[in-house]
Order: sequence, then C-alpha cells, then structure tokens
Amino acid sequence: MAKIQKPVFLVCQPFLLQNYVCKIRLILFLVLTTISCHAIADNLLEAYRQAYFSDHALKQAQAELLAKLQDKPLARSTLFPHLGVGASMGESKANITGFGNPVSEGYPTKNYSVNLVQPIFDGQALAALNQASSRIQAAESALSYTEQQLALNVTTAYFGVLQAYAQNRVMEEQEKLLNSIFRQAEANLQVGTGDIIAVREARSGLDVANADLIKSRNALAVAQHALERLTHHSIGNLDDLGYFKALGPQPDKLQPWVSMAIKSQPLIHQAKAQLRTAQEQVIYERRKRWPKVNLQAFASHSLGFPFPGVIFNQVGVSVNLSMSVYEGGSISASVEQSQAQVLAMADHLGSLRDEITLNTQTAFLNLENSVAELKAANESVASAKISLDATRKGYEVGVRSIIDLLSTATDYIRARQNYNLARYSQVMARIQLKAAAGVLNMTDLESVNAMLDKEVKMNRLAPSPVFTSEEQ
Repeated sequence: MAKIQKPVFLVCQPFLLQNYVCKIRLILFLVLTTISCHAIADNLLEAYRQAYFSDHALKQAQAELLAKLQDKPLARSTLFPHLGVGASMGESKANITGFGNPVSEGYPTKNYSVNLVQPIFDGQALAALNQASSRIQAAESALSYTEQQLALNVTTAYFGVLQAYAQNRVMEEQEKLLNSIFRQAEANLQVGTGDIIAVREARSGLDVANADLIKSRNALAVAQHALERLTHHSIGNLDDLGYFKALGPQPDKLQPWVSMAIKSQPLIHQAKAQLRTAQEQVIYERRKRWPKVNLQAFASHSLGFPFPGVIFNQVGVSVNLSMSVYEGGSISASVEQSQAQVLAMADHLGSLRDEITLNTQTAFLNLENSVAELKAANESVASAKISLDATRKGYEVGVRSIIDLLSTATDYIRARQNYNLARYSQVMARIQLKAAAGVLNMTDLESVNAMLDKEVKMNRLAPSPVFTSEEQ
C-alpha cells in the first residue's frame, strides 16, 4: 500500500493562526482537492484521507472561510483613500443671444476630473472592522468543527462496517450451528430416538437463523454504503481490530473533560464569536448618529462649459462633515433589534454550554462503562461456549432436550453478538469522548489506526474471542 499523505487536519484552529496563514493553507487545500485519489481504502487513515479530499461539507466550510477572510479587507477599505476619475467628450450646439451679436454654432466639449476622498473619522467603519474579525473567527471555528465531525463520522462508519461484518460472521455460524442441530434431530427421528416436535422446533430455529443471516447481510451492505458515501471510493478488505487493551478515560476524572470541552469545543468558540459580532452590531447601529469627517481634494478641466471656447480649470481641497440628525426612528429601531439579537446569542451560548457539558459527561461515562462491558462480554462468550458444548453432549446421550440445546445455542450466539458490539464500541467510545470535548485530532486517528491488524482482514474469520489480559 502506498504511503499515506497526512491531510491538513484542523486547518485553522480559532485564535491561534493569523488570517493570512489560514488563507494560504486554504488555497493549498483547494488546489490539492483537484487531485483525485483512486486508491481503495483498507485502513482508517486511508479512509479518512479519501473523505477529507472529497467531503462536500468540508469543502463548503473551507470556501465559506475563504469568503469570510475578505470581510476584513472590505471593512478596512472604507478607512482607506478613495480615488475617482472622470472624463467626457462631446459635441454641443448653442444659440446665445443677449451678449452682443447672436451666436449659433456647434462646438466641442471636454471634461476631465480627479476626486480624492480620505476618511478622517468614521465610527461605523471601525465597528465594521471589529465585526469582520469576529466573523472570521466564527468561520474558523466552524471549519474546525466540520473537520472533527468528519473524523468522527469516518471512524464511526469504518467501525460500523467492521462490526456489521463481525455480526454477519456470527449469523453464518448461527445458521451452521442450527442447521447441524436440525440435521441431528432428523437423524434421531429416523432411528427412533427422537420425536417430530424436536424436529419442528429445530426447523423453526433454523428458519429464524436464515432470516437473521439475510438481515445481517443487508446491514453489512448498508454499512459499506455509508462508508463509501463519506470516502466517495470503493472500500477494500478493511484492516480489522487485533487484540488491544481496553482503556477508560485519560484523565479518569470527569471535571477535567468538561472544562476541556468548554475551553476547546469549536462550537463554543463559534458561538462566542457570533456573540461578539452581535455586540459589535449594536455599536455599529448606534454610531449611525456619529459625525463622519472626510478630507476631499479635487481637480477638474473643462472645455466648452458654460460657453463655447471657454476653458475652466479648478483645483480644491475641503474638509467635509456629515451627521444624521433624524431618520424617522430607524436608528433607534435598529439598535433595539441588535440588542435583542445579542440577548438571543447569549442564550444560545448558554444553551450550547449545557448541551456540550451533557454530551461530554455522557461520552465520559460511556467510555468508563465500555471497559467493564467488554470484560463481561468476553467472559459471557466463554461461559456460553462451555454451556453449549455440555448441552450438546447431554442431548447426544439423551439427558437434555432439543429445547435445551436450542436455548443454549441461542445464548451462545447472543453472547457472540454482544461481544462484537462491546469490542468495537470500546474503541469508538474513545473517539466519541474526544469529539464531545472538541479535541479530536489526527493523532487520535493514528492511535486508533495503530490498533488495526493488517493480518486480520475484514474478509477473514477472526480467531474465536477468548478473554485475554490484553483486553482486560
């Protein structure tokens, strides 16, 4: 497999990079996205790389940040000199009486002008400049959140495929197991040691197993399509999990994770930037009453105005002051509207803090629980396997019924399913906690990818789950 080129993850971390750096990296990203990737994903990093360079939501966030980066030059332009030029040429005809002999003739006209305006004081322009910075910070945070969500979605989809495949293998084993029980029940009936009820019970269990197998195959197809939708490529034989050590949260205290989430979650940064933008809008609306002072210089040359043959040259400089006195109440209404928007954004920020706190607490507890659940699931599989073997031998010697055998077989299959769920959920819970806290990065994906075993492919039967110290 070709060496994986690490994508630019978390391109513009809010408040840490200068805008021009973000702009350069964004342009490089858009150039790189024109290079298509035709490799078939077979591990998590390759799948994420494909998704990174093809995800439409991420491209949209990148483009929106590029657009927002222009807000600051646009706002700054109102404080810079404005230079304008004008020119006109034409032909006119005049009839002039009352000044000596009447004149009636055509004559050429020309006009050239240059006008320079330098704002000296404009309070609204300064407020707009501050707003532009807040909007850029909000867009940077939105991009960071989109990247983290993409990493979470790809990881979820990747392990969703692995889990669906593992469950499909269990359903295949279930079908073979119940088919063997059904054949054994039929054989016992033929030799006179069985009964028709046992055969029918076994047949019913086999029919259910066949239905479960079809259902699991469809679930696997859906999971594969979900991953392909993110990567926009076909998936190969994915690397599956090898044996790993189940780990809980690090640190293992809840409060540091909640504090980290409030400090680092991009959605919080975005909401804070939006609140600052709303606050600056109030200032902007209030400053409509402020005077504006401009320095203006001009020069003009005219031929044929106001009379034929007259040349008129003019230069000048002036300081102009303008101020709004009354605009029908629109300024007051705009201020009140902006103040209401500030209150709405403040409440949104508070609600978002509560939601992120709850999400982080839930993810923390889920990761804690996953360790015990995986251990219990391992032990349950081992116990169910022993019970199945003992019941099968008891059925063969006639001390256990077909109902007992079907029941223990069902318990064994259920234990295998629970084990698969607990195994993949334990790894996913790590990523979900990082995402909830807003600190999911490329290092986390690399750590998870390192847990995959190239020798345990999705299309191969994994070793029977046996509880080991590595998964305690």
